[in-house]
Amino acid sequence: MFTSHDGLWSIGELAERAGVTVKAVRFYSDNGLLPEASRSAGGHRRYGPDALGRLRLLRSLRTLGLPVREVRRVLDEEGEGAGGVLEDAVAGQLRALGSQLTALRWREAGMRLVLECPPGERADRLRLIGAVTTPPSTASLARFWRGWLPPRMPARATSAFLEVAVVQPPDDPEPAQVLAFARLHALVTQPCPGAEQPQPEAHRTAGGSRAPAVLYAGLAQAYELAGAQLRRGAGPRPGQELDSFVDAYASAYGSRDTPAFRRLLTGQLAADPRIDRYWELTAEVITAPGGPPEPTPGTAHDWLFAALDAQTAAAG
Repeated sequence: MFTSHDGLWSIGELAERAGVTVKAVRFYSDNGLLPEASRSAGGHRRYGPDALGRLRLLRSLRTLGLPVREVRRVLDEEGEGAGGVLEDAVAGQLRALGSQLTALRWREAGMRLVLECPPGERADRLRLIGAVTTPPSTASLARFWRGWLPPRMPARATSAFLEVAVVQPPDDPEPAQVLAFARLHALVTQPCPGAEQPQPEAHRTAGGSRAPAVLYAGLAQAYELAGAQLRRGAGPRPGQELDSFVDAYASAYGSRDTPAFRRLLTGQLAADPRIDRYWELTAEVITAPGGPPEPTPGTAHDWLFAALDAQTAAAG
């Protein structure tokens, strides 16, 4: 019930009924979230009957952790369309909480990593994992690959390749996965021994503006097929996986898939620079602890090259 003859509440009465502090009511009022109905003769705030419901909604939204700017958006659209605004605000808060939880899990796993290693290695471990943000960012990996890919690579093809080559760190890692990702970050951010990163011969040989996109699109398909064989534990062998692999190069070079082309391709791939360490660490990051190694584009490439090498060797 209202205690005043005009049917309005004082700031203290409103705070008491809403279960919040006077300081909270004053804060919401000062920020325009809780309009006052009038002022008393002495200049004190007075609130009407709608203020209690609005204040309870404010308290609920703030309890969910919504920032004041999001609370204002919800309140401004309290009538028509409020459901969509509230849904967007809560979804955004859930995403933020997910990121915070992931960061906490990575910090916890990093701390366990330091505690579980020999005392003499702890300083190096701390420096290694201290260079990685939490939650971890893959920006350094993307930069590495953008510098490695052919300069003529179309943007869409580059994005498609990055989705495959840039490892996505797990949300709830084990210490070994944190260590592998930290080592991966260190690998791609260290200076190259030469003036430039070594490039595969495919980058220099494939002709035409569309050739790089054709090549890497074809390789992605071949790697996916080979990955399925790797998961089954099958050894390298001729088949549609190898045919798809060779066809990717033949299409990019404007050549036909012939025994002579396969022999030429075998020699070229054998001489290409390798980045095995990247794929080894990638496998450690994405593989569940205790589980079989997850295929990567690197292990798929090795499987396909082994199949090609064996086939050309058998053909003489």
